[in-house]
Amino acid sequence: MSTQGDPWPQVRHEADFCVVGGGMAGICAALAAARRGARVVLMHDRPVLGGNASSECRVPICGADRAGQIPYLRETGILEELRLDNLHRNPNRDYSIWDLILYDKAQYQPNLTLLLNCSCLDAKMSGNAIESVTGWQLTTQTHQTVKAKIFADCSGDAVLAPLTGHPFRMGREARSEYGESIAPEEADDCTMGMTCFVQAREYDTPQPFEPPPWAHRYDSVDQLPFDPHGRYEIEHRSFGLGYWWVELGGEQHSIHDTEEIREELLRIALGVWDHIKNRGDYGADNWALEWIQFLPAKRESRRYLGAHVLTQNDLESEGRFEDVVAYGGWTMDDHHPAGFNSVKVGAPATIYHPTPSPYGIPYRSLYSEKIANLMFAGRCHSATHSALSSTRVMGTCSSMGQAVGTASALAVSRGIAPAGVLDNIAELQQELLADDCYLPWAPQVLPPLTRSAKLSASQGKPEPVRDGVGRPVGTDPHAWACKSGDWIAYTFEREAPVETVTLALDSDLEKDIALSLYGGHHNQAEPRVPDVVPRTFRIEGFSGGEWELVQEVRDNHQRFVRLPISRRLSGVRLVLQEMWGGTESRVYAFHVA
Repeated sequence: MSTQGDPWPQVRHEADFCVVGGGMAGICAALAAARRGARVVLMHDRPVLGGNASSECRVPICGADRAGQIPYLRETGILEELRLDNLHRNPNRDYSIWDLILYDKAQYQPNLTLLLNCSCLDAKMSGNAIESVTGWQLTTQTHQTVKAKIFADCSGDAVLAPLTGHPFRMGREARSEYGESIAPEEADDCTMGMTCFVQAREYDTPQPFEPPPWAHRYDSVDQLPFDPHGRYEIEHRSFGLGYWWVELGGEQHSIHDTEEIREELLRIALGVWDHIKNRGDYGADNWALEWIQFLPAKRESRRYLGAHVLTQNDLESEGRFEDVVAYGGWTMDDHHPAGFNSVKVGAPATIYHPTPSPYGIPYRSLYSEKIANLMFAGRCHSATHSALSSTRVMGTCSSMGQAVGTASALAVSRGIAPAGVLDNIAELQQELLADDCYLPWAPQVLPPLTRSAKLSASQGKPEPVRDGVGRPVGTDPHAWACKSGDWIAYTFEREAPVETVTLALDSDLEKDIALSLYGGHHNQAEPRVPDVVPRTFRIEGFSGGEWELVQEVRDNHQRFVRLPISRRLSGVRLVLQEMWGGTESRVYAFHVA
């Protein structure tokens, strides 16, 4: 603590890795590094984690699967773990329970110190490296200073850029700068805007609504925005979801003008609800507001200029980089800077420019060449405005975050800077794959014991469980299909030490499991653990001429399972006993090491 008499005490922390920003990218970065042995501090300026996905904003986490429209491209790794925890523990789709799940993961993760309600306001430099950052923790009225070897900016607004003097970009590049066809002819300061939702609940009786006098009034649907496919219809299911097109800020400063923008967004949002309730026939008589968003959900502000600036052309050519460490697949969803007011200029609220799904994201877009120990993930990563219109969605940001956290732990263990990890990129890729991340076109190199063992099964073709691809790709399932009671086994030429068994199980990757209050997408899973997930299974070891129980796993709800074994065995067998309601499932990976 500080000396006596200082009204604002100083609290100091030392870490290997400091993450600024606890949105989905920051959570995944912090967890990934801590689980690989790095001492981590996560500094976040809100009382709850998750950023736009938290209860304060309630934006569904979208990604390469485009809300379940493209099968089997849901992001695995830490994000999948969090989502499956949510299905298991939060069947009522309560956003406060989702907050609790994220808090639980971070607060009780070994090697991780969580600083909530702490806004980063200063950075101290030592040469071309960050020595420490300091935040103001509102609840304790203390300055929290973190000294670390590596820093990651996952704040969304790239708060460390102005604090360190790092180059950044804000606004749209000119079309000629990177040869991007969807960019404007001239560069400008315009960004995509921010949104405020209102969400409603249905009751058994009519629910009147009287807007506050300062709310806007919209007598006609012609005053509301429309999407590229025609006039936007206010669908019945959207009453409980909110409207993304209640959006402003792209023509103002999307950081400094946020309070002013929020006030206008509230006036619009309540005016839209007044229109639905009182000025049209939408079948909303029994619906009443239950939540109003007071923290706008932001799409774009500052972007770092890193070792590589990701562009529209990179995305359209599938991002087949040698240093791919993450992936995306959302369309280039380029919102008009005028947002809600785009209807006044006769422009669509957004244009969906096609991208392949998946496309790769290179490691070089996630670290600085100017500051030796600075990395970044989430919507402030190194990209043009056009590329960001796709990469900004939270499934993609989570994928980037896990890559940055894993890379930082590797850098700390080797005593090298983040840029030095580029020389060890194959190792970083294999560490990500080993933790159930998916990297397009990069198969996992399997442990020697897995490769050399004899593989057999009670039925079917078991070989795909060790082909290095842990999910369906195209028409190839890359899986062993199984039912309750089936088994799959490795046997060895001689007794060998077995330390771990790693499984990638079926979690219904073709379904959308984004958290939203009322669902609504045709391919959205029910808010519970998918029927195909193996709930109970046994790991057996072959020893002394017979199979014996090593571990029995009950009430599993996860796709990725890593079990410690630490025994000498002549074989290892997985026996499926029970699913969460179904009788058929798949095993995508079964590895012994």
